[in-house]
Amino acid sequence: MTAPFPNVRHGVDHVTDRVADRVEAAASASAAAEGTSVDQLTETYQAHYRSLLGLAALLLDDTASCEDVVQEAFIRVHAARRRVRDPEKTLAYLRQTVVNLSRSTLRRRIMGLRLLPKPMPDMASAEEGAYDALERDHLRRSLRGLQRRQREVLVLRYLADMTEAQVADSLGISIGSVKAYGSRGLAALRIAMESTS
Repeated sequence: MTAPFPNVRHGVDHVTDRVADRVEAAASASAAAEGTSVDQLTETYQAHYRSLLGLAALLLDDTASCEDVVQEAFIRVHAARRRVRDPEKTLAYLRQTVVNLSRSTLRRRIMGLRLLPKPMPDMASAEEGAYDALERDHLRRSLRGLQRRQREVLVLRYLADMTEAQVADSLGISIGSVKAYGSRGLAALRIAMESTS
């Protein structure tokens, strides 16, 4: 006689098989939920510390940063160890975390360099700045000692960077007078500068 439902098994064997399947599924789900154990993670870290350090050294340039990255990778994988379902992949997770943290470190360095103020080219030292200030002060005092027209011609010609024609036009004098006042003014300025230094 054939059973009315041939695909359905009857009896104790069927119930035992189903319970065993459920227990096995629960055990594997529990193992997966636990993830990598702390002991296994620590063993992996200790066994592969040097290789992880070498990986970080390929991406970063100083030993201290490499050590920081590897230690931070261990801390992060330890905190997320329940997500590492296959304990055999613990090393792969550590390696990937080292690479990601190294990239982040490089990004922060690059952004830091971009945000640094650009140094002024040929910036004078403090001594040079003080010396220049003394020279300017000495020049001002010497210019004040010149005749008014000589001082005006020298200031417009050399400090305002005007041509002789522009100076003549500005002061309402001839170009010859500009040349004469300029020549006499430079000679008097040279004497004044040498006498006080």
